[in-house]
Amino acid sequence: QVQLVESGGGLVQPGGSLRLSCVVSGGIFKIHAMAWYRLAPGKWRELVAAVTGGGATNYAEPVRGRFAISRDNDKNAVYLQMNNLKPEDTAVYYCNADITKGGRTRDDYWGKGTLVTVSS
Repeated sequence: QVQLVESGGGLVQPGGSLRLSCVVSGGIFKIHAMAWYRLAPGKWRELVAAVTGGGATNYAEPVRGRFAISRDNDKNAVYLQMNNLKPEDTAVYYCNADITKGGRTRDDYWGKGTLVTVSS
């Protein structure tokens, strides 16, 4: 069974940094695109950053220049380095991956989320 497990969230002051990690496990044949989304109170879930299987990246405008997404294909992991954090970055961050399983079925998978709180 495919599982995505996030870690690295927490409380940080404005201007601080955090690094989120997400490790994928369980019956994987191939991981295609990977991404981070976030859900803030009173807002819709939004895409934060994504990275293709080939390493191309894209970012939401509010985080461009402050966040960096990367992946380690050997570890089946994706990371989100978040710098110069702002209170409006406060949200639950979710890892997402487009995965082909060993049985050759392809689907979209989500982690359970990790809370990031930016506050003084």
